[in-house]
Amino acid sequence: MELRQLRYFVAVATELNFGRAAERLRIAGPSLSQQIKALERDLGVRLFDRDRRSVTLTECGEALLPQVHALLAQADELRRTAAGIAAREPVRLGYVNWRPADLLDRVAGVAQLHVDPWVLPSHTQLSRVADGSIDLAICWARAADLAEHDLEARLMGADRLYAIGTDPSDVPAADVVVLVDADTTSWASWNAYASEFAQATGAEVVRTQDGGSTGAAFFDHVRRLRRPVLNNPKNQTTPTPPDLARRSVVAPAPYWTWSLVSRRDETRPAVRAVLAALADGVGAVGIEAEGVWLPMDDPHVGRAGAEV
Repeated sequence: MELRQLRYFVAVATELNFGRAAERLRIAGPSLSQQIKALERDLGVRLFDRDRRSVTLTECGEALLPQVHALLAQADELRRTAAGIAAREPVRLGYVNWRPADLLDRVAGVAQLHVDPWVLPSHTQLSRVADGSIDLAICWARAADLAEHDLEARLMGADRLYAIGTDPSDVPAADVVVLVDADTTSWASWNAYASEFAQATGAEVVRTQDGGSTGAAFFDHVRRLRRPVLNNPKNQTTPTPPDLARRSVVAPAPYWTWSLVSRRDETRPAVRAVLAALADGVGAVGIEAEGVWLPMDDPHVGRAGAEV
């Protein structure tokens, strides 16, 4: 016995006509008739007397109808209660280092959003979404990783990466140095991005072992190399020392995308509501312009203007 069969029973009892009941339920007449017969077999009673001209409730059908109404009402109330509980459960979001300034404002009145305090690398945040440790993550993602973990990504924003050098003039991508760090636990995503950028543009790869992709150590590398070095997303907000300058990278301009990542089979209403509130209606983020470079496996590479 299934709830849908009980709903079919109520529809036929209301219409006292299988054709009208089937139309109301938007199912085929023969299917409705078969489901009613299956319900009668499960219950061990006949619910309707029917002939070519009329359909009437049997005595058993009359006796059971109020209880079926009550049972369906309880089922509907159970769904409403469950939905309310789900809406009250906090949605857990992790991020790397960037998130919209108005993040909490966007979800106000939509759901309770708990921003996870662990600021972790992109590949780690992807794994945490996949294993259910968090519900959503704002991070860099590759299409292959999304497919492997059955995740999906919505574009949230993008950083145009620049170089740090000794003068402020524009620098062609081929003349830039990219740092690849030996610490793959922390820098796996950046290393993959930087290596592909170098291969695509002719930029030089310099391997480091000192965590010098950010902070003071990064600027020391710039001074030592005496070459413009591509700044990575974690270093985008670090103040540039007075003896160095930001240099726009051109031909092409490298962009790092930020995705809102979720599980592909996510069904929780609160999580879906947060997804919509944060990602729906995101406008131009820069990658739509001509001369932009994105990795080939970036899930947003199809945007107009992006090069690979």
